[in-house]
Amino acid sequence: MRAVHHLTLPRALHPGAWWLWALGLAVAASRTRNPVLLVLILAVAGFVVAARRSDAPWANSYVAFLKLGLVVIGLRIVLQALLSTRSQGNTVLFTLPQIPLPDWANGVKLGGEVTAEALLTALYDGGQLAVMLCCIGAANALASPRRLLKSLPGALYEMGVACVVALTFAPQLVTDARRIRGARRLRGRTRGSFRTTAMPVLEGALDRSVELAAAMDSRGYGRTAQVPRRQRRITGGSVLLGLLGIALGVYSLLTDAMAFPVAAAALTIGLLLAVAAMAVGRQRVTRTRYRPDPWALPEWLVTAAGAAAAATMIVAAARGVNGLVLAGPLVVPPVPVVPVIGLLIGLAPAFAAPPLTRRVELVPA
Repeated sequence: MRAVHHLTLPRALHPGAWWLWALGLAVAASRTRNPVLLVLILAVAGFVVAARRSDAPWANSYVAFLKLGLVVIGLRIVLQALLSTRSQGNTVLFTLPQIPLPDWANGVKLGGEVTAEALLTALYDGGQLAVMLCCIGAANALASPRRLLKSLPGALYEMGVACVVALTFAPQLVTDARRIRGARRLRGRTRGSFRTTAMPVLEGALDRSVELAAAMDSRGYGRTAQVPRRQRRITGGSVLLGLLGIALGVYSLLTDAMAFPVAAAALTIGLLLAVAAMAVGRQRVTRTRYRPDPWALPEWLVTAAGAAAAATMIVAAARGVNGLVLAGPLVVPPVPVVPVIGLLIGLAPAFAAPPLTRRVELVPA
C-alpha cells in the first residue's frame, strides 16, 4: 500500500465576474433604505470577501471601504443635525446653539433643535451610500486589477487603462499606508504626523506612474492598425450612442424616471450598439493575449448571483413590496421575505467560486 498525492491547483475567478456580482449588490442597495436589508447586503459582501479573497495587497480594500462608509455616515448625520429643520419631525432630542443667518438665507438654519426623525433619516441615507461603497470595495478586494485590464475588449483598451489605474488607487493607497506604518513601527515610532505619512505615499504614487509609463512604452502601447476614417467615425458614434443609451436606461431603472418598458428598451439598444461598436473597433488593436482568463461555469454562477439579487430588488420596488421604503423614520424596520431571499442568493459566490488555497488529497493505492 502506498499513498498517492492528488494536488488540486487553484484557479482565480475571472475579475469581470466579481465586478458584475458586486455591481448587482450595489444596484440592490440602491433600491432600499431599510436598514435590515442594507445590513444584510453588507454581511453578504463581507462573507464572500472573507471566503474568497486572496493574499494579494489589494485584498484588504474591503476594510478600508468599511471605514470610508462609516465616515460617510458620520458626515451625513452631522450635516443633518446642523441643517435640519423642525418640519422633519417633532421628537426633539437636543438643541444646538443656533447661528443667525442673513435674510437672503431664509429657510436655511444652522444649529437649533435636532429631532430624532432627522437623525434617523440621515442614518438610513448615509447607510445606503456606505453599503454601495462597500460593494465596490468588495470588487476591489476580490478582482485583480491587472487581470481585469487584460480581460477588457480590444476596443476599450485605452479607456480601460485609465479606469483600472483609477480603480487601483484605493487598494494601492491602503497597501502603501500599511507599509509605511510597518516601517515606522520597526523604527520604534508609534505615532506619525500627516506629513510623514502623506509624503511617502505621494512619492510611491509618482514612482509607480513613471514605471507604468516606461513599461507601456517598452511594450509598444498605443500602436493601432490602419482603418478607414469612415469606419472610425461610425465606431465612435456607435460607442457614444451606446453609452448614452446604457446610462439613460440604468438611471431610469434606478430612479424610476421613465416607465420600465422604455427604460429597458433604452438599456437594450445601448448594449447592442456598444457591443457592435466594440466588435468593429477591436480591428484597430493589434495587441494579442497570452493565456486569457477562461469564462466557465463558476463565472456564470457568480454573475447570476449578483443579477438575481439586483433583479429581485428591482422587481420588488416596481411592485411596491412593503418594507423596501419605510413608512417613517421611527417605524420598526420590517423584514420582507422575498427581498431577503433574493439577497441571500448573493452568497452563492462563496461556494461557487473556485477556492484559492491548495488542497492535497491522500488516496491509498
